[in-house]
Amino acid sequence: MPVIRFLREGCDVECYPGENLREVALREGIQLYGLKGTLGNCGGCGQCITCFVEVADGATASALSPRTAVEDQKLRRRPQGWRLACQALVQHSVVVLTRPQVGLPDKEARLAAALASPLPAGPTSWPAPPETEAEVEQEAGGEEASSAAEEGRL
Repeated sequence: MPVIRFLREGCDVECYPGENLREVALREGIQLYGLKGTLGNCGGCGQCITCFVEVADGATASALSPRTAVEDQKLRRRPQGWRLACQALVQHSVVVLTRPQVGLPDKEARLAAALASPLPAGPTSWPAPPETEAEVEQEAGGEEASSAAEEGRL
């Protein structure tokens, strides 16, 4: 599964490919908004432009979906590495800086440390589908046996 490494917070979060960056951050309790955004965000529609994130490394810029027309319009005077979290879909592992407009005193050192430890390339945890009907029946039989054992214990 792709990993989002949040630079400011110093944590890694797994998500599914194609998952919305804003939703992942909020689900994990990542502080995505400043005061203005906390009080008056648009709920993920791309209208308030308060969920800025910076893709920390240009090589990982392809890890997110391409910029949307909303982002092109709203971020035209912002750096190219900035994205709206509500408009970005995670495709591969990426290093992200939340609230880049606030700044980070030791940004370069943290970025170097974050990029020093490798991130998984992409979806690594997807289960392999069964290849034959016998494997499907065997898996179903194993589930029935385990549920029967659980019922016997109750």
